Amino acid sequence: MVKRLLASLAILIGVIALFGAVPASAAQYDTTYSHYLQQPAPAVPAFALPGGSFSLHVKEGVSVESVQAVSVLHGPYNLEITGTSGNIVTVKVPENVVPDEYFLLIKTNKGTLVLPNGLRVYKQWPKVLRVAWVSDTHVTSSAKIGFVCGPYFQRDVYQLEKMCSNPIPLHSVVATDSAYTYWAMKGVDLIINTGDDVDSSNDLVGYNIIYNIMEKTAADGQTHISIKGNHDDPPTIYKQIIANPMFYVTIGKFLIIGLDTGGDRGWPTMDEITWMEGVLKNHPGYTPIILYHHPYFFAPRWNYLGGVITGLDPSNDNDWKELENYVGNYWKGNLTVARRFLEDVVKYNIPLTMSGHIHHDMYWRYVDKEGHVHYFLTLTSTGAPDKETNPASNPKHSPTWYGTNFLLVGGNGSVEMPLTPVDIQGNKVKSDFISVPVPQEFMVFRHNTDFGTAVKFINELNHSVSGPITFTIPAGAKIDPKHTNITYTVLGERQIGNNDYLMVNATVPTGVSQIVITKGADTEKPVLQIAYLQPSHPKPGKTSMIYFTAQDNLGIRDLYAQVLDKNGNPIKYGKVDKFPAEVGSGKPGNTFYTVELPPLDQGTYTIKLVAVDFYGNKAVVTKEVSIKNPTSTPSPTTTSSSSGKSVCGPAALIALAILPLLIRKRK
Repeated sequence: MVKRLLASLAILIGVIALFGAVPASAAQYDTTYSHYLQQPAPAVPAFALPGGSFSLHVKEGVSVESVQAVSVLHGPYNLEITGTSGNIVTVKVPENVVPDEYFLLIKTNKGTLVLPNGLRVYKQWPKVLRVAWVSDTHVTSSAKIGFVCGPYFQRDVYQLEKMCSNPIPLHSVVATDSAYTYWAMKGVDLIINTGDDVDSSNDLVGYNIIYNIMEKTAADGQTHISIKGNHDDPPTIYKQIIANPMFYVTIGKFLIIGLDTGGDRGWPTMDEITWMEGVLKNHPGYTPIILYHHPYFFAPRWNYLGGVITGLDPSNDNDWKELENYVGNYWKGNLTVARRFLEDVVKYNIPLTMSGHIHHDMYWRYVDKEGHVHYFLTLTSTGAPDKETNPASNPKHSPTWYGTNFLLVGGNGSVEMPLTPVDIQGNKVKSDFISVPVPQEFMVFRHNTDFGTAVKFINELNHSVSGPITFTIPAGAKIDPKHTNITYTVLGERQIGNNDYLMVNATVPTGVSQIVITKGADTEKPVLQIAYLQPSHPKPGKTSMIYFTAQDNLGIRDLYAQVLDKNGNPIKYGKVDKFPAEVGSGKPGNTFYTVELPPLDQGTYTIKLVAVDFYGNKAVVTKEVSIKNPTSTPSPTTTSSSSGKSVCGPAALIALAILPLLIRKRK
């Protein structure tokens, strides 16, 4: 008994160590930009042409000694420091730099900063800006999961299991990484994220996760910009790890301005508006794009469709009274700011503003009195299930999904969404969906261990997806072609900072596929351990949850539960007989899972958990449960197969210890 207790405590200590350990080698480079810079930042890069220059806005007391630019495929290049004025250091890009997305290695008197997404070098300035758009990624170290299957999305797995045979739990981390990966493979000029990078502004692990996704995206060769949302407020950690809440950048003659609409406030302050006006005045002839989180125009209640507003002048009192009807409740909190902002949209001929927050697509086209067109576009959530479902839970509600979008912004102010043409009838938009179903129908599940990197792709689009994709790998790992079924060509491999990257040009086919990068063949089976069933005595006709741990030296590709009747036959609920496992947290290396079991009639059943790794090694663990009516005395028993283990007795301490990690966070 004592030995078993000590063993259980040892496992618990290992769990704590897993989430609390800091690599000793991490001190070699610093990746916290705010120790050194105001801008550029991990979410706000600098832009330049070969032979051109850009600026580093350094913190007080920081002196820059040298700057290098390096990507997975190119460099390193030594950049020349050509001048310093106050806190601004001017850096020149060599003529021979190959256009790419670069990490900056900035050596200072206080240490060396590794800055992913530090510099984008274009061959020539784009005349049409190709923008991929994500929003409300809500990355979390907790659990934030919805269930998807093709175009369908539900928060309740049993609503979805009536519609399809393969419901997929989609965590906000996987959804966010999938969206960034897809658009990096497709190749665009810029990815823009319109806020709520994380689900909770005090979630340090969550910010490290989104930082790692941004870092991987930069290694893919893809540039990105992000603004702050209300879930990033107060921006204490946001400013340390991601970027400053207010900024502007220029890409040729495109001017991108990021505003901060606060937390509960919902609109920018008048000081921000004044600052924005100064930036606009100093950039005449530029095409402005304004980013902010809370949407400006917003139809009330469940009508998210948007529409067209024509000929009304915000500087005219009578017209403004009519325009007030279209201003959303967020910006209505300060109508003076709202009016001034729309006057600026007209005055500076701002063709496009982009927002998020409402977790729904919304399209507004405002045509001013001079006939200039201004688009106020809002995107659904890319990573959070806190939205109306598809199909909608109420016939009067507007359905939605996990989505992203693609925009073409012309230097003349034209705005197109070529993948999602908007169908307008009169002044009404006829479709709820202006986004495309990515990551809804394109998912990337990454597993990284000291032994290797394994990635599972689920592509439910009607076409294959091709382009560059980069993996963080352990030193010495190689692609195993026998256990890889995507088409690929190795493009390059490089260590940047403390990470080893491998870039391939890949074609991800439709269906389920994988790539495996390891130090050797994987001969080990996954390890499964059941923690407990909740409730411990399930009642007839009620769902129940089974909590368990699952781990593998490389990664688990498939993880699910089956419920077997007394004859050993799988029980179906709707179209499903394999009930999907949900991750217990978004933390890297998560080993805790749950499965929501269907309502069952009275009787004796066997719960069968199955884990299969990327080499086909399988582990199975079973638990026998008797379901009786409340007047009976339930007597569940536990058994285990030869390929798995179950947990009881002192090991219940583990279950109690990890319970907070397993509670699914839902609004």
